[in-house]
Amino acid sequence: MNLGRREGRFAHKDLAAEDSIVTNRLLAAIGCAVLLLALWPDYAQARHIELGDLKSLKDVRDPQISPDGKSIIFVVVRPNFRTARYESQLMLLDITTRAQRTLESGLEDLSSPRWSPAGDRIAFIGRDKRQPEKADELFVMPAAASQARRITDAPNDVEQFAWRPSGGDIAYVTADPVNNKRALENHDDAFVVGNNDYLAQSAPTPAHLWLVSAAGGRAHRLTAGSQGLPSMDPPYTLASPISWSPDSRFIAYARLPSPYQDDALNQDIRALDVASGSVRKLFPGKYQTMPVYSPDGARIVYAYPRAGDYNQVWEIYVAPASGGPSGVVTRELDRNVTLAQWLPGGRELLIGADDGTRTALWRQPLAGPAQRLDLGQVNWSAASVSRAGAVAFSGSSSRRPPELYYMGSTQDKPERLTDVNHEIAALDLGTSQTIQWNGPNGFREDGVLTYPPGYVSGKKYPLVLVVHGGPIANSNTEFSELTQLLAADGYLVFEPNYRGSDNAGNAFERAIFGDAGDGPGRDVMAGVAAVQRLGIVDSSRVAVSGWSYGGFMTSWLIGHYHIWKADVSGAAVNDWFDDYSLADDRTSDRLQLGSTPWTPEHAAQWQRQSPITYAAQISTPTLIMCDTGDVRVPIPESYKMYRALRDLHVPVQFVAYPVGGHLPSDPVRNADIDRRWVAWIHKYLR
Repeated sequence: MNLGRREGRFAHKDLAAEDSIVTNRLLAAIGCAVLLLALWPDYAQARHIELGDLKSLKDVRDPQISPDGKSIIFVVVRPNFRTARYESQLMLLDITTRAQRTLESGLEDLSSPRWSPAGDRIAFIGRDKRQPEKADELFVMPAAASQARRITDAPNDVEQFAWRPSGGDIAYVTADPVNNKRALENHDDAFVVGNNDYLAQSAPTPAHLWLVSAAGGRAHRLTAGSQGLPSMDPPYTLASPISWSPDSRFIAYARLPSPYQDDALNQDIRALDVASGSVRKLFPGKYQTMPVYSPDGARIVYAYPRAGDYNQVWEIYVAPASGGPSGVVTRELDRNVTLAQWLPGGRELLIGADDGTRTALWRQPLAGPAQRLDLGQVNWSAASVSRAGAVAFSGSSSRRPPELYYMGSTQDKPERLTDVNHEIAALDLGTSQTIQWNGPNGFREDGVLTYPPGYVSGKKYPLVLVVHGGPIANSNTEFSELTQLLAADGYLVFEPNYRGSDNAGNAFERAIFGDAGDGPGRDVMAGVAAVQRLGIVDSSRVAVSGWSYGGFMTSWLIGHYHIWKADVSGAAVNDWFDDYSLADDRTSDRLQLGSTPWTPEHAAQWQRQSPITYAAQISTPTLIMCDTGDVRVPIPESYKMYRALRDLHVPVQFVAYPVGGHLPSDPVRNADIDRRWVAWIHKYLR
């Protein structure tokens, strides 16, 4: 199972008194990096990255190894700036020869390729280019062919699917259509508001399981009612793929208690008997997700946050497939697990999680300590395991954008199989290093510091902070086009991890509970002090920036510390009251802050943790950006900060993108965000 990251957002102190240190190892590494750059004329002669290079930046997604272990299917996503769309291609790669061919080019929005159990067919989700208004449907094609056949006719998008182990059928999930279509056509479209966001135009419908022959034909409904399945793009919980038992009799899945995705706190794991239609709850408790049957069908692993607490790390549990007591297997690892797949034999798991400034993989026995895999400098982002124990994953490093990597076993080092981003990798990019310091609460904290291309030892450079979102996420050494664009403009770029980040264990992640801004802010400032002690920062030219929770942190930092020459605040939570009232993930706000804001005893706490409360203390020139249809961080929060800074005569610019989503879904607007971000920093730091 591949667990998606949770996407939420979540008093001054003398920094000189903080016990922050920079390791000698870091200083030595910096010196080595500078020496190597001087010795490598190819890098010295290559040009720096520019905004136009984003047109060639590709992504590699969802690699899957064939049952015979000889081939890998994966998706390559390319930006098309002419059509303002991301185009996807389904690719097949021969592991031995590395020969590649395109499997399907007549469809768009391709995702989730999966081999049939026999390896003779491939199923995937896509959309007909000739009918862009239609839903995403399920397609099947012979592995040796290049044309696919649509096998579903769902009124709404097919969100996920899974081959039946016997190979003849496919189970899939799609949301029910509205049941009052005729009334809607007559403008009888009022709906009762529930736990939805403020831009909802109708009441939600639940998503349910269906079964269809892999050859096509009439689909058969498997589940019904108001209690459906969680979306594969949920507001803050984990996406939850369905899992067949090896004998093809049962499907394990996560069940929501209502059609509202924000009710995922109460979801649990159920098993459906496909023949009889009976459904039963497997394990006691709730907030469970991602069930996966073991190869022999005797056990199920699933994910559950420690103590059922949203603010704590996701752990992996194993239990009898028939139900009963569960045991945690990743407690000793103490990381927020985002990937868990069975290895051959059913006695070990491939585990993935953030770890320091890396994304790491481990071999985790069902009993005993995990063994970390040697990925070199590569950070994984999507991975799968073959029947023989080989691993394929999409990965990147600070100087190389995403490519396809392969390990013949968990003991091998990764081998890069593709070169889809060779144009970017050939540029003179900034070099990144990990920096560590002791945080104000005694945590050992870290972040990533990227140096400008052509960095000169002893010279002082302006510093730009890029603060990550989440907060349950991390800054790591994977490739970042924004970081590289800023570095190419001559800046040191610092990406700190603060309490609430998921890279340093449960205590560090949970430390943000009830402390949205102040504690994380002190962590960030301790990191800034650590970078300054390197003696390479022009402290008169420092900027801070971020998106989502990074935007919140930016708004918080400019209201509490006054070292900034400029800031960029993207999709920022500026008022927790507004966010809780309007957003699609209001439950995460309450879980993080520990209460509802609508009681006198708690209202003051929510106000104290809202950056808008401190608007009168802000003097930093501010660029605000947000989508008009953002339901994760509704745009009224950006308007509120913009109006406040205007009235207070603070230099401010507000750019709104007339689209939905927490970020624009097209390459043109995304590139424009990068352009404006870099330009605003350049305006005030040069």
